[in-house]
Amino acid sequence: MSVLKKLVVICFFVYLPLQSMAWGMLGHRIVGEIADRNISAKTRKNIKKILGNESIAMASNWADFIKSDPSYNYLNNWHYINLKQGLTQAEVENHLKQDTTTNAYTRINFLIGELKKKETPQDKKVMYLRLLIHFVGDVHQPMHVGRPEDLGGNRIRLEWFNQPSNLHRLWDEQLIEHQELSYTEYATAINFATKDQVKTWQSQLAPQWFFESYQIANQLYKGITKPDEKLSYRYNFDHLQTLNEQLLKGGIRLAGVLTDIFG
Repeated sequence: MSVLKKLVVICFFVYLPLQSMAWGMLGHRIVGEIADRNISAKTRKNIKKILGNESIAMASNWADFIKSDPSYNYLNNWHYINLKQGLTQAEVENHLKQDTTTNAYTRINFLIGELKKKETPQDKKVMYLRLLIHFVGDVHQPMHVGRPEDLGGNRIRLEWFNQPSNLHRLWDEQLIEHQELSYTEYATAINFATKDQVKTWQSQLAPQWFFESYQIANQLYKGITKPDEKLSYRYNFDHLQTLNEQLLKGGIRLAGVLTDIFG
């Protein structure tokens, strides 16, 4: 390989981690599809008044697609929240209650409030609904409630099937893509929440979602014991249940939020 080609490859992998998208395109669509399958006809009808023929699954990717437009750079901090390690549930929840910074938690609350207002203009409703769908999915990706010093795992280098990657990207997209399913196939495969699970998950407020992801993130950090750790089939086997549960919880809870606003 020429020196120029080597430099291009290196630059690609340096740049990529900082541009990671929570759950990636496929994961967000899985969350959106599960939500769509767990809302009432009334809720779906009211959502259609805003999104038209755009499905919840398709709308879920808008917040990542719009990163190509610099005028939307102000949305970058809306996708995540970084928390220092070692916090208890009470400490996390107390932090969130007092938080006034721009992050996923404060923006989710803002978006829900704006979508509930009858006077919110239609064009704003379209944007806010797309963002809400996306950000509820985001916070169920554990590394979006990661540590500030490593940018939510972006700086935790590893190898995934002998290819350079990082902990954030692995959970954004590579674990999901490894299952080799379309988003509709994936949603069908995991959309088996019991009535009790739906009731419990939808009754839990957003601080609980964040703390769950925070706990999982802490365990994922512990699982990487050395730089450039080589991961493959065993890692998938050990973490697939957690991955699927977070996708399912994200979809069920998104359905609950949409029902609360539009049901």
